[in-house]
Amino acid sequence: MNEIVATESGDARVTWHPAPHPHLVLAASHGAGGGIEARDLQALARVLPAHGVTVALVEQPWRVAGKKVAPAPKTLDTGWRGIWPALTGPGLPVVAGGRSAGARVACRTAQELGAAAVLALSFPLHPPGRPEKSRVDELLGAGVPTLVVQGGNDPFGKPAEFPAGGAYELVEVPYGDHGFAVPKRAGIGESEALAVLTDAVVAWVRSLG
Repeated sequence: MNEIVATESGDARVTWHPAPHPHLVLAASHGAGGGIEARDLQALARVLPAHGVTVALVEQPWRVAGKKVAPAPKTLDTGWRGIWPALTGPGLPVVAGGRSAGARVACRTAQELGAAAVLALSFPLHPPGRPEKSRVDELLGAGVPTLVVQGGNDPFGKPAEFPAGGAYELVEVPYGDHGFAVPKRAGIGESEALAVLTDAVVAWVRSLG
């Protein structure tokens, strides 16, 4: 089920994957280089409804408008704020989530919007090859329970680069790149890599109560 939502940044689109007996909503947005067809977002939409989690895949206004380049972070945040009332409409706690740039938006706005938690997929800790340009403050500033799922070979930040003792949990998808693709030499296939991700999210969601 698709829903068009008007925001100050333009019309956004929410694709709902309802759970039969939901107790939680996971709202997850895409990154700057792709849409909700991303393999990790689609895997969560397939798996989580059976565990009582309604999944809302959110397309930011720039994607709905057919633009090729994502706008500035401030504009992304404005769009996310505009979508939020539709996400809370079912009257359930909402986990704010996203992959890459979408994860940054979720972290930056979580406390302000009253998110129950944050799911950060492929959090872009820094631009590739630029570890000095760290965005760790955004992650640490989420202020709510946070799960980071990161590919072992993500050029935007490998798991070992994340600071120890942070106020978040971190799960590694072995050999995964920024989109959780794994090379043939990895010894695990794409379905197994995605199962690491979805199993971790299912367990984490249960821990939220």
